[in-house]
Amino acid sequence: MISRRRLLAIFIVLMIAGSAALWSAQIGAQADSKGQSLRTVLEVISLLKTQYIEDVDTIALISGYIESGTINGMIKAAIDDPYTRYLDAKSYEQMQIDTHGEYGGIGIMVGIKNDKITVVAPFEGTPGYLAGLRPGDEIVSIDGKSTELMSLDEAVGLMRGPEGSSIILGIRRKGGEPFEVEVSRQIIQVPSVTDVELFQPESFPGQPYPFGYIRLQRFSEKTDAELEQALQRLGGEAAGLILDLRDNPGGTLGAAIDVANRFLPDGPIVHIVGRDGQRRTIHAFRRGTQPRRPMVVLVNEYSASASEIVSGALQDRGYAVLVGMPTFGKGLVQTVIPLRDGSALSLTSARYETAGGRDINKEGIEPDYVVEMPDDFEEELWGEDGPIERPLHNDPQFLKAVEVLMEQIGQRARMAG
Repeated sequence: MISRRRLLAIFIVLMIAGSAALWSAQIGAQADSKGQSLRTVLEVISLLKTQYIEDVDTIALISGYIESGTINGMIKAAIDDPYTRYLDAKSYEQMQIDTHGEYGGIGIMVGIKNDKITVVAPFEGTPGYLAGLRPGDEIVSIDGKSTELMSLDEAVGLMRGPEGSSIILGIRRKGGEPFEVEVSRQIIQVPSVTDVELFQPESFPGQPYPFGYIRLQRFSEKTDAELEQALQRLGGEAAGLILDLRDNPGGTLGAAIDVANRFLPDGPIVHIVGRDGQRRTIHAFRRGTQPRRPMVVLVNEYSASASEIVSGALQDRGYAVLVGMPTFGKGLVQTVIPLRDGSALSLTSARYETAGGRDINKEGIEPDYVVEMPDDFEEELWGEDGPIERPLHNDPQFLKAVEVLMEQIGQRARMAG
């Protein structure tokens, strides 16, 4: 561990070596224009050195700051990790609002994929969803400003704004030519559970048993309560359950643990592996657990983070069968640390392994049944004039889930009989 006094000594040595004038000028400019004072820079360096999951080169951090003049530039120069970033006071405030499930904007979750600002999921019913934005869309510009060298937080900040104001996004879809989409901002209230249905027998071909369907769109502080209400609506009539986590970009670790704990009565949910390989296992507990019943989880390439924790735990423990496409592959855990000036640092403090000990970062989770979605289905889902209601009766992944679930229920009935 390097103390702040030693870090300051390193700074002094560098200044004596000939960069004092440039260093002082940039520090002063940044303190005025960005609020990134020397104290905040030192605080960020200290946290990266002591709490980042891997060792960080102090000289690389300092050199990165001298060259870029920003904390995020410093981080990018030393660490190849899009999830570790500095949040100014405004960005940190917005992150806290997002966690509560309400904010002002256009209602899309974005991430970094192939070094591009990418739509991970538009939340159903929001302006971004109604404007036809789709998972996988690359955002190449925001109000005419290129996103090529833009940080994720800067992109999110630009997409936020007063209710009723408009924003123009440059979108590239599937490697095609960019086009523009105008979206009007609203106050976004994002529910976790967006669909709950009890399907009676013969709702679908070859369906002899009733089953429940729950679509979970995100993981937030509201998720556990909303899921409990959804399960109560289904009651005991459903012989099995389909949990739809497709296009769910994740959310808080606590919400993922709560959801998994609804179905697992005991044993591991996830393993958190920190610095120096220190491993902590989070176990399920019996209180509040649902009675066990056949279960299928739907996933796809945009099921990420918390979605992968839940689906991985249920698959590894044998409580659910996965149907769909391999998941996103985000197996890193971020810790958000408030700083003295009201800003914050989000850093990767650990990686997680699924309940069975799998490290799925950049690999994703392979479903038990891989089912691709045909291109024409995507057009049917969204249509020419924007999104339409998810057509479950024509959804090949969903229909496969129904088939697998009916086989599970039938097998259980035969064993009981």
